[in-house]
Amino acid sequence: MIRPGLCSVTLRRLDVDEVARRAALAGLTVLEWGADVHVRPGDERAADRALDAMARHGLTCGSYGSYFRATPAETGQFTRIAAGAVRLGAARVRVWAGKAGSAAVAPDERRHVVTALREAADIAAGHGLDVALEFHGGTLTDTAASTARLLDEVGRANLGTYWQPPQDLPDEQALAGLSRLLEHVRAVHVFSWWPGNERQPLTARTALWAQVFALLAPLARPVDALLEFVPGNDPETLTTEAQSLRQLLAAVLPASP
Repeated sequence: MIRPGLCSVTLRRLDVDEVARRAALAGLTVLEWGADVHVRPGDERAADRALDAMARHGLTCGSYGSYFRATPAETGQFTRIAAGAVRLGAARVRVWAGKAGSAAVAPDERRHVVTALREAADIAAGHGLDVALEFHGGTLTDTAASTARLLDEVGRANLGTYWQPPQDLPDEQALAGLSRLLEHVRAVHVFSWWPGNERQPLTARTALWAQVFALLAPLARPVDALLEFVPGNDPETLTTEAQSLRQLLAAVLPASP
């Protein structure tokens, strides 16, 4: 099952109820609440407002999008982040794999990230949560190979990864990376950037996303397909982008009985 959803940072300028309302109107079912604006760590009132908004609009919280960087300096912050995820009803916390890319990181720094991720995963497990890595440049998840190595080094069953198209990587190479990580992918951040970080409508890369969802569809667990960026950061484009996402999913998912 692939669940169509939205990262709240896509609508960063709107309040939580408006984010939820627009997501529901667009036919989306899952939200990832961002920890930067909508639900900051430790802000229980904000978490409760988000929870109420989801209940009003019939949505589920798939994940808490934290900005935890998995470094020794930040490890002590994770318990509060995990508690926030639980309050939101999230199943997962998204985290970042350090502050350096895989080609530039020193061996000691990589070991520190591994240790911090183990500790975070163990804390999350104690709260009944999974952890998933942001798949992103400038971190140890900047390539599929480094991500696979990192997951193996951490060695925690409740640690997985997100995936998104690496910037400027041709479709074939991007899909090969996804295939390598497939058993670990918990969610994908959905957007169409090309070339560079130029934000295009989702339909600009229909061929890529059709193949992505065809790879994900046979998995035996739920995977969230979360719209993360929209053209021009314009909230009014959400309905069209969500429709494109739902059409792509309908092409690969079995129809409901």
